[in-house]
Amino acid sequence: MKYSIKHISINQILAWIPVLLIMGTIFYLSHQPASDSSKLSGSVTELIAQMITAIPILQIDMDKFHFFIRKSAHFLAYLTLGFFVMNAVQISFRKAIFKLIRYRISFALLVCILYAISDEVHQLFIPGRSGEVGDVLIDSAGAFVGIGIYHFVIRKIKNRK
Repeated sequence: MKYSIKHISINQILAWIPVLLIMGTIFYLSHQPASDSSKLSGSVTELIAQMITAIPILQIDMDKFHFFIRKSAHFLAYLTLGFFVMNAVQISFRKAIFKLIRYRISFALLVCILYAISDEVHQLFIPGRSGEVGDVLIDSAGAFVGIGIYHFVIRKIKNRK
């Protein structure tokens, strides 16, 4: 089947808007110099730590907790990206290029992994930032989980009908 601009529906376009917004947010946050990025994640860490330390028996190593919060942010951002990329791929390519679900899942994961790699390369050019292979792995794991959640939710919805 030939795929042309004439065959693109409004639903297909709308499905990609959240993907672009998430990618734009990731790009914006990655474009911040290290000092700004650290202030933002430090504020989030401090807020969460205050809630946790309200329970007197809990003690927190702030350096380790800050590291955990930063890596969790990577995972959750890409979990969200994976979910919405999978949605967009499902809507856009269901009847055309990728007829089998495993191809759509693979394509969605590939989009997320390539974006994670490009994000880490982008950070090499930002003052005080670095590109980390470990972050690409965390991002990829998050995307994989997001794609899995999407697939699980869609199956549950189909089973209820």
